[in-house]
Amino acid sequence: MAERKVMERNEELIQRQYVYIDKVKEIISEKANNEGRQPTYEVKVFGCQMNELESEQLAGMLEEMGFTKAAPGEQADIIVFDTCCVRENAEEKIYGNLGFLKSMLDNKKSIIAITGCMMQQSHVVERIKKSYQHVGIVFGTHNLFTFPELLYKHLTRQERIFDVWDSEGQIVEGTPISRSDKVKAYVSIMQGCNNFCSYCIVPYVRGRERSRKKEDIMDEVKRLAEAGYKEITLLGQNVNSYGNDLGKKDAFADLLYSLNEIDGIERIRFTTSHPKDLSDSLITAMKELPKVCEHLHLPFQAGSTKILRAMNRKYTKEQYLELVDRVRAAVPGISFTTDIIVGFPGETEEDFQDTLDVVKKVRFDQAYMFMYSKRKGTKAAEFENQVPEDVKKERFQRLVELQNAIVAEINKTYEGRTVEVLVEGISRNNDKMYTGRTRNYKLVNFPASEDLTGKLVRVKIVRAWPFWLEGAVIPEGEVS
Repeated sequence: MAERKVMERNEELIQRQYVYIDKVKEIISEKANNEGRQPTYEVKVFGCQMNELESEQLAGMLEEMGFTKAAPGEQADIIVFDTCCVRENAEEKIYGNLGFLKSMLDNKKSIIAITGCMMQQSHVVERIKKSYQHVGIVFGTHNLFTFPELLYKHLTRQERIFDVWDSEGQIVEGTPISRSDKVKAYVSIMQGCNNFCSYCIVPYVRGRERSRKKEDIMDEVKRLAEAGYKEITLLGQNVNSYGNDLGKKDAFADLLYSLNEIDGIERIRFTTSHPKDLSDSLITAMKELPKVCEHLHLPFQAGSTKILRAMNRKYTKEQYLELVDRVRAAVPGISFTTDIIVGFPGETEEDFQDTLDVVKKVRFDQAYMFMYSKRKGTKAAEFENQVPEDVKKERFQRLVELQNAIVAEINKTYEGRTVEVLVEGISRNNDKMYTGRTRNYKLVNFPASEDLTGKLVRVKIVRAWPFWLEGAVIPEGEVS
């Protein structure tokens, strides 16, 4: 991997890329004139919300360089993969997609570029060099903003470009972005993680925690409000640590108070919160601020204190449950979502019963449940007492059944209730229904006689389904 570059000032870094954007644009304009059509792009994103945000930045750069988004089913002139390596199956999906594209490229020459967390692993980069010769550009998470420069080099030199920085630098502001949604937007407030949970690869591929300046975040959200966005979700591997690297105490709560004052923004969400860092000041902000939604994503990962210690999570089962109780006391009606890992090395049936006990006591509205996946380079990958796959699968099935039953019970309580929904648009699964979410993150689908996208509406829930709610819009002025 490349050594980290000597970092210039932020303005110089991004201005350099705008120079390359103009250079690529000239090449693409000439190509468009010769072929009688505008070259197209596709960004394939895998993984978390941070990857989704970065895919919007990649799209923004591509559009600035003269590409247009490819139609569904069309093979684009350039295809960019934004990858994830949190679990093994995410990596296998990437390799599967690359293998499929190899057979497709004989008919039409497309540029294949790959970025994201997978590319921060040297063994992955070596595999791509040797086994996927059709991949033209490889770059990492730390230098995503240099994509225009790398694309220009590939186009002018007609050679494969590999440029993965081995460590993080400052956060670069001003990267172009093409938002995929017009109602709600992701806003990164920090990058990296300092926690080093023993199962997690993220600190190794995303680097240490770096916070954006508060004024840069405020300026971005103000622009979103002026553009008509109604909801923002603040992103970070651990948003509760925001500002620690800047030497500021309670910086995240302070940021929420400031964002709450921005006219036009109706809802504020954030993810992810590490339980060990969730402060009293944040709980107070959630209680006092009307725009902060009554929803908290609070991963607990495992219910056994012994397993939590092996995971390096730095809290106990009892501390997690006490934290949930404190948040619920401050914010009545709040919904909790979470992440859970099944089959961590050394997990016994007794340990797993502790996980089930937490699920029963907290009653999560949603849970992202996974079987433990070894990640090369993490401490847990070297642990003895790896749990057999058949045991993992059997425990996972029991957990899923319990969680699904709880969600069904919670959803049933909504029947007959009236909720506020921010309308996101037409449902992807039923073009006769609109879709949106409540403040506490419940998915609601409902028919409407007019386009309500971007509006806050009252909806009466008429039927609860296992994973969503069906409702009917209550006209303005009508009493529910």
